[in-house]
Amino acid sequence: MIFDSWPTEEIAPGLQWSEDYFHNRRRDVFTAAQRQSVRKFALAQLALHGVTTYMPIASEIHSSWAETFEELKGMAQSSIELGLRGFLGSAYRSGINVTDHDGQRVILFDEEEGRTGFADAARFLDYADELGHPLLTGVLLPCRIETLSDELMRRTAELATERNALVRLHCLQGTNEDGFLVKLTGRTVLEQLADSGLLDTRLLIPHGIVIDGTDPSSSAEGGPLDVLARHDVSIIHCPLTSFHYSGMLKSFDAFAAAGVNMCLGTDSFPPDLIKGIDVGTHLARIAEAAGRRYGLGVLRRCHPGRCQGTGSRRPGRLCPGAQADIMVASLEDFRDGVVEDPLRTLILNGSARNVTDTYVAAAPWLLTARSQASTWMDCALRVSSSLDRWWTPTANATTCGAMPPSCFHRSMPGSSSDT
Repeated sequence: MIFDSWPTEEIAPGLQWSEDYFHNRRRDVFTAAQRQSVRKFALAQLALHGVTTYMPIASEIHSSWAETFEELKGMAQSSIELGLRGFLGSAYRSGINVTDHDGQRVILFDEEEGRTGFADAARFLDYADELGHPLLTGVLLPCRIETLSDELMRRTAELATERNALVRLHCLQGTNEDGFLVKLTGRTVLEQLADSGLLDTRLLIPHGIVIDGTDPSSSAEGGPLDVLARHDVSIIHCPLTSFHYSGMLKSFDAFAAAGVNMCLGTDSFPPDLIKGIDVGTHLARIAEAAGRRYGLGVLRRCHPGRCQGTGSRRPGRLCPGAQADIMVASLEDFRDGVVEDPLRTLILNGSARNVTDTYVAAAPWLLTARSQASTWMDCALRVSSSLDRWWTPTANATTCGAMPPSCFHRSMPGSSSDT
């Protein structure tokens, strides 16, 4: 996001892979060890921002394709060591977004890569079951819907039904998805979800911003919200990410009123749910006046919504035998201002940097993290140095074909990462 939410219309298409790179030169930019360092960095950031439960998202840029079983096996071990609650699976796809020779966005496919990735995802489900760790759940995490073949979607639905596994599928997030899907399968996104059987799985969909919930037809019988609600689909609302890409959900209240289960997510850096609630509150106010109550409403709805979506036993509840997942935030900083109402003050004046402690399954994660400050700083330095390794291959992979600032323009002319 630090790069692709900022570019001009002229530069943006150049940040996709080129046709030549897809056919002849794609490769892993980072070593396996470097990729694990990036993952550890990301997991530590989650806990430091008060996030206890997560599903990973694969990059489409620096890998030769998606993710492998071995990569996710390593991530699972890191997640367990760090003590986070992970819903993990190796990402897979049969296609990828590419900018063609005419400068247009197209999807190019490699069906064998898709089948190999799907086999790794199925293998990881077995691995997670055999491991039997309470903080690790195996799930199916295919990439964006337009990068999946009809075969891959159907096989995903079949495996999810057979194994009762969660499926998270990024879709209903861009206006061009229907065009890609109609060309590929002859069906729109919702039609394809139904025809492939994915609507009948335990499906979580990040975003959903292409649906206008303020239009009464959306929640009428047969409308998109009615379809999602009847199939118990969960929408993972990521207001901060949508906002960074000039989009918004219309609206949280409308989706919830239609009976759609709502969860709250981050999708990108920073993984700041507090800032996300603040931004989401104001976006909901823009979408409709009913959004005035969004700030507290999202807290009341999204925790049970997340538990319903993931099948958890409400790990944050306080009762005998429960393993509490808790985030603790402080309002003792002078910069927090006047504390009129703790939650309202935290949402309006604070951010995830107010977090002081994170407990996962009743274990104090953040206290441990503070005692390992030097370890995390070393991890951050390794990740930062990896960025230098990323520049040249990525510029060569894209149609931009140039080094920064030409391809990844600076926010201030003449500035550099060293200034």
